[in-house]
Amino acid sequence: MTATYTFDVFSSLDGYGAASANWTGYWGKQGPELLDHRLALYGAEQRMVLGANTYRVFAHMLASSTEESEVRDPWVTRMRSLPATVVSSTLEGPLDWPNATVVSGDAVDIVARLKEESEVPLRSHGSLSLNRALMAAGLVDRVQVTLFPVITAQTGLDPIFQGGADFDLELVENRTLDGHIQELIYRPTLH
Repeated sequence: MTATYTFDVFSSLDGYGAASANWTGYWGKQGPELLDHRLALYGAEQRMVLGANTYRVFAHMLASSTEESEVRDPWVTRMRSLPATVVSSTLEGPLDWPNATVVSGDAVDIVARLKEESEVPLRSHGSLSLNRALMAAGLVDRVQVTLFPVITAQTGLDPIFQGGADFDLELVENRTLDGHIQELIYRPTLH
């Protein structure tokens, strides 16, 4: 049986994964419902798949954060405790991440093998270029977009799908969190 692979990403309405200037994490829009839902999502057994850049960002943010900062929200702590595969040709182990393994090689081949061998679902949070390549190869089963009610036209960073292929999306699930955040889960098909 093939494991399900979910590309999980946060986005502004205009398709950016982050913003500069005076925006805070979650663009300052998080509430208890979002945070509880995220913890429940990451409560299930699964394997994380991260690219080297996303791993570096997470590791740096966590190392420079305090116990009280939003970087250490319970879902992030749970995500970090899950088994993880970091796809990289530049990193070497051991990593400062419990249960993480660095695998070097072609990301498409690595994830195709993981999907065949894994007994638990696979999930990737962020890792934009990695997931664009996996989507183009038909390896992403679900795209889970948490859409925050902001437009970051002047300060947006990390355009999520820039340079990616075209896809048709079938909406398979949606919900509103904290009255203003949309979670949209799609099944992608190469157009």
